[in-house]
Amino acid sequence: MVPAAPFSIYAVRVDPAKLLFIAVLAMFLVGPEKLPDYAARLARFVRAARGMLDDAKDRVKEELGPDFDEEEWRKLDPRQYDPRRIIRDALLEPPEPRRREAEPDLDADADAEPEAAPVPRGARVAAAYDDEAT
Repeated sequence: MVPAAPFSIYAVRVDPAKLLFIAVLAMFLVGPEKLPDYAARLARFVRAARGMLDDAKDRVKEELGPDFDEEEWRKLDPRQYDPRRIIRDALLEPPEPRRREAEPDLDADADAEPEAAPVPRGARVAAAYDDEAT
């Protein structure tokens, strides 16, 4: 027996049968007198929500400028993420050529201060005095 998955709001699927059940239940709860009023309110809400979404989409397009491309945004949709495809593409892709390390610049080392000898562990070393420190 498969254990039940924990409840999540994303796990709830609304199919046409559930919508029909909700509509019939609403008719009985609201009653035939108030049902047209509530249906009109729902229609106004859906139109207002659709208008707000269209306005937001237009505003995003305006702020992003002419470089905004909806096809490019669809490619970034996380629902299209397939880890198997990404790993396969990474494994089939030819490796990048290794870069040779740059030769050390000997002239730059001549100007630098000589490195101090390592201090043995446990030895007490006086801290450098800085007369400009506050």
